[in-house]
Amino acid sequence: MKTAAILQHHMFVVEQEEYVKEGIDWVMVDFGMDLAAAIIMFEKPMGIWAILEEESLFPKATDKSFEEKLKASLGKLPVFLKPASKTDKNAHFGVSHYAGVVNYNVTSWLEKNKDPVNETVVELFKSTSSCQLLRHLWRDH
Repeated sequence: MKTAAILQHHMFVVEQEEYVKEGIDWVMVDFGMDLAAAIIMFEKPMGIWAILEEESLFPKATDKSFEEKLKASLGKLPVFLKPASKTDKNAHFGVSHYAGVVNYNVTSWLEKNKDPVNETVVELFKSTSSCQLLRHLWRDH
């Protein structure tokens, strides 16, 4: 199991135990470990983040091409669902885990992921930093 899944599960359990210690009226919730499947879907080699990164590199990629790649790569996973949002009729897919189904709208994800670094900032890093590592990291930019 991925470290993130173990950490999140641990944090949910520890947090609930803390509520009980503090005397908060709380009924323990068993989140199970089904969060792991959703995390793996995001992090796997051709998971959501990898597909987003790949599509962001292609100038002609669109929200639609990104959505289609997600569905082609992840559509058979039991945690990757068709959208069923009452609040966002434009949602493109849903993810099922202990909290229920969370719907996602991928509009503008590609544009937001590009987030270029300002060239002036890069030049400052390369020319004025007294940190050799910083200059080295930005040398080819």
